[in-house]
Amino acid sequence: MSLANAQQAEYWSTSGKSWATHQEMLDQLLSEPLEALLARATPTSGETVLDIGCGTGASAIRLSKEVSPEGQVIAADISAPLLERAKSRGSGCENISFILGDAQTYEFGEGRADLVFSRFGVMFFADSVAAFENLRRSTRPGGRLAMICWQGAPENPWFMDPMKAAVARLGKPEPLDPYAPGPMAFKDIDRVIGILEDAGWVNAKGEKIDVDLLPPKTVEKAAEFATTVGPASRVMREKEGTEEDLAVIQSTCAEMLQAYQTDDGLKVPARLIVYSAVNPKS
Repeated sequence: MSLANAQQAEYWSTSGKSWATHQEMLDQLLSEPLEALLARATPTSGETVLDIGCGTGASAIRLSKEVSPEGQVIAADISAPLLERAKSRGSGCENISFILGDAQTYEFGEGRADLVFSRFGVMFFADSVAAFENLRRSTRPGGRLAMICWQGAPENPWFMDPMKAAVARLGKPEPLDPYAPGPMAFKDIDRVIGILEDAGWVNAKGEKIDVDLLPPKTVEKAAEFATTVGPASRVMREKEGTEEDLAVIQSTCAEMLQAYQTDDGLKVPARLIVYSAVNPKS
């Protein structure tokens, strides 16, 4: 495992515990992006799918149903806490195998997969070209890649509202490299297509789509959730925020989330990108 991705593994060994704790809310929150990606990736019965950054297993379990009865899902993640949760949830799915490993370097097997699939799991590589070369080698000639990523923080209120609330209370955090490994690293379609082409994929495309995120139905619970797993938590850590600060941030965030209340609960608009590509046949 490369040093940079070892650092990602270390980060997710801690953050993964929080994500595993909030697994049910995260599954609900990200259910529509998952369905949107499945509709475009079209996994079919009998296929072998690499699920990269499988997290707590929601995508792997859905994929296992799509490729049954003879297909296989190889679910990989760099985070031990997330993968343990995924294994527990997927224990009844005999066609899923779980791998703790760095997808940038792990040897999945030459030409093993028909489809490489990822819901928000590919934006964290230290060397993205090397990672997608490795994934392409693991895909049969003519095999497909389908992954969904965020357009960017400013386009997504689920990220921006908690961040604005935290900054209003504690001040701006240190700026980050916009293309550093992280949730928003793949927001530039031209850049990502270039990465895929450099890694040997062809017919690379990026499609902007809009879906809804489905957080907890009350604004209070949604604000508590949003400030626990999102960018507001980074501001809290960096600024050494107190419990009083957190309470104010959550209250402000709850007021912002009122704008997304519907008769069916909260629906927060999300602006995403679905990337696709093909491993050339020769």
